[in-house]
Amino acid sequence: MTSPLSTTVPPTEVGRPAGKRDAPRPRTAEPWTPRRLAAGLGTTVLCLGTVLFVLPFVFTIVTSLRTAADVARSPLGIPHSFTLKNFTQAFSQIHYGTSTLNTLLITGLSCVLITVLGALAGYPLARITAGWSTAVYRLFILGTSIPVFVVVAPLYLLMRDLNLLDTYAGVVFIYTALNLPLAVFFYTSFIRQVPTDLEEAAALDGCGALRTFFVIILPLLRPVTSTLLTFISLQIWNDLLVPLVFLQDPGKRTVMVNAYSFIDPHTVQPTTLFPAALLGVLPLFVIFIFFQRQMVAGMSAGAVK
Repeated sequence: MTSPLSTTVPPTEVGRPAGKRDAPRPRTAEPWTPRRLAAGLGTTVLCLGTVLFVLPFVFTIVTSLRTAADVARSPLGIPHSFTLKNFTQAFSQIHYGTSTLNTLLITGLSCVLITVLGALAGYPLARITAGWSTAVYRLFILGTSIPVFVVVAPLYLLMRDLNLLDTYAGVVFIYTALNLPLAVFFYTSFIRQVPTDLEEAAALDGCGALRTFFVIILPLLRPVTSTLLTFISLQIWNDLLVPLVFLQDPGKRTVMVNAYSFIDPHTVQPTTLFPAALLGVLPLFVIFIFFQRQMVAGMSAGAVK
């Protein structure tokens, strides 16, 4: 009779010293096929692109934390000391709180007007097939190709005659006019892909055109609205031309204008300019961290649509 605690030793382990295993077999090198070579080349290019993209941002952060003497001694060398004094000085010199509120006000109101007017204009242009609607749509598309530098002088004279120079309303109207063609292009292209069956069903239930737009069409525009808001908010927040030309009062200027006011025609002090620039983009960075899921989902849905 066999004992239940007895075990059968495999034939391959007979004669092997206790506690030792077989030596690992050497792995045979896989041949470098064209597909594997292309994958390795793509990975290398991707890594180099990532480094080139991140390196200026890292250099900006490290330099903004160094002392002026350390940077003057070796601008590209290894830092020997760090300080937050550059940020505190930039915070007070660019009037960070006031200029950030000015930027938030201008960017927020401009985005609201652009999205509302763009959606209201894009809906009839997408559904009406008459010749005039096509002509109007082409005029809007033509507006996307006009550089802002061409219309700065006429806009300045127009704002002066309307007494909107050096006012928040004037700057908001300018940003709305400059970005409205892009919004019309986004919304018209998107609504044309929405099936008309939904609107026909709403019409059978007694919905008018406005009610159909606000109840049926408007909720479907969230993906393209997320994409549009991400694009135009970055443009307005980082813009320097319009606030510099149309806002003469230093107390009404935006945070990026105050940040880049440290650039001197003859010298540039990186320990002053870099902290101011980082403080300028900090609100946008925080907003993106909190809403990155909604933004990415909206852009992905808009791309798939």
